[in-house]
Amino acid sequence: MHTFAAAIAPVIDAVHVDVHVESRKTFVPPPFTPGLLIDQRYTLPIRPLTRPALAVVYRYGGPDLTVHLDEGTLVEHPDGRLEASKEALDFIDTLYGFHSAATRRMWPDVKHLAGLAGRVLDQALSDPGPALAVMAPPYEPIDEAGVLLFNRLAALRYHRADSHAAAWQAEGLTAAEMAGLEPGEQRDRIERVTNERAALPYETLTESERAVLLDGLLALVRQPAR
Repeated sequence: MHTFAAAIAPVIDAVHVDVHVESRKTFVPPPFTPGLLIDQRYTLPIRPLTRPALAVVYRYGGPDLTVHLDEGTLVEHPDGRLEASKEALDFIDTLYGFHSAATRRMWPDVKHLAGLAGRVLDQALSDPGPALAVMAPPYEPIDEAGVLLFNRLAALRYHRADSHAAAWQAEGLTAAEMAGLEPGEQRDRIERVTNERAALPYETLTESERAVLLDGLLALVRQPAR
């Protein structure tokens, strides 16, 4: 199973990046800094965030909240809750529209893949790490397979991020030390443990379903020449 986790992780990343690249073709920038609103498009509409929660999500260096607070797209309450303003929520709804259009242009029917990704995400949420607990379940206002697949895969990336963090923390490293770690035995060990941890939610799928998911996502990845 750890080999499956190692194989599917870069494919998920590639599919995720492809949608962002495609959506930029029609993206209309808002009259404020989009910043973390793009990353947090599937959290802010349904639950508030906090600075400690964002520090977990952005372990290796986070966004500057000051610009969002100054521009009024985020509101910080005395109890520490960070909520999106109406203007920010309107932008997020518009952003979902761009992602919807992008996935319709790019992909055929991916309903089955979205369902498989949803099952894996549900399994991951049965025992979430700290970043996944912040980022999932994702906001799903558009009942389209492409958008559902995109956001479920985006959320699943935080399960692997938690798995990776647990692996390097078990080695006694800080985020900065991990970022600067050279190739070698310790890094190889961390990657192996990361894959072992990251594989667990995929056990909810049968072997054939895992093959369908991996092959189906591979088929969605755009080739460099396209």
